[in-house]
Amino acid sequence: MSRADPGWAWFEPAADGGEAADAELAAAFARCFRGEDGGRVIEHLRAITLGRAFGPAASDARLRHAEGQRQLVAYVNALIERGRREGHAR
Repeated sequence: MSRADPGWAWFEPAADGGEAADAELAAAFARCFRGEDGGRVIEHLRAITLGRAFGPAASDARLRHAEGQRQLVAYVNALIERGRREGHAR
């Protein structure tokens, strides 16, 4: 898919001043996963998605499902890191 594909539009910052809302969302994710419990949760999600490998017999459906899970965890990770980096996680 190209970046012009509307299916990918939610990755792009909103043109109508949505950057402040995006920054607040990133800060909320950083706060949510800041503590010990949040750290344990995100590490578990990383382990069961990003740290998982499938053998050559894995079905196409299984691989697609796993890739969707990985994308979601990668998105959460990106928001956490952005919130931490921008220092809005009060």
